[in-house]
Amino acid sequence: MARDTLTRDQIVSTAVELLDAEGLEGLNMRALGKRLDSAATAMYWHVRSKDNLVLLATDRVWRELELPDLDIVGWRAAATIMATDLYRMFTRHPWLVQAFAAHVVYGEGKARHDDHSLATYEAAGFTGGQADQAAAAVFTYVLGNAAGAAAAASLSRRTGADHATEQRLHDAMAEAHEIAMHYPRLRVRLDGPAAAGYAASPDKTFEFGLQALLDGLERQLTRRG
Repeated sequence: MARDTLTRDQIVSTAVELLDAEGLEGLNMRALGKRLDSAATAMYWHVRSKDNLVLLATDRVWRELELPDLDIVGWRAAATIMATDLYRMFTRHPWLVQAFAAHVVYGEGKARHDDHSLATYEAAGFTGGQADQAAAAVFTYVLGNAAGAAAAASLSRRTGADHATEQRLHDAMAEAHEIAMHYPRLRVRLDGPAAAGYAASPDKTFEFGLQALLDGLERQLTRRG
């Protein structure tokens, strides 16, 4: 594809596809150019650098988020919808969790989301810095939970790459199992009927923690009120 027929929108959309498939470490202009049947140099004509491309891709996926109408739903329902939607976005695009560790993430899409998040906690009754704290507490909870899914996706890519990596993972899991068997509560879980799924979080863990966090925020409002 010639440089003058490429558009930034095409490049960003394809970058998101590449990031979803290969992670942050798999994004480079040569791989992107191959997907677009174009020279790597043509990418730089439309995006200044790889870092800028990551920001553009981040902004693209951030626009997927739903912003509930606060005139229709209460603050707590809105907070639950936004946090759940954010978690799903992170798990659809696990590279985004990696991006937070390597880039200053900003853009119109994120600003739109963050502004609505603050409006949600202001509607609850938090004011000034308290609304910022409430929004940040929920955001970091979601991001922390999504980190597990991002790590699993990265691990899956690496283990699929070569047999040696798969063997190292197997050996590490065996060693972790051996260590855990020395501790009574871990031993019960490893020997019990749920042993096969023990490495994963129990069902509804994210929902349980989110509602517990919102309960705490609501109690703060009650005490203030």
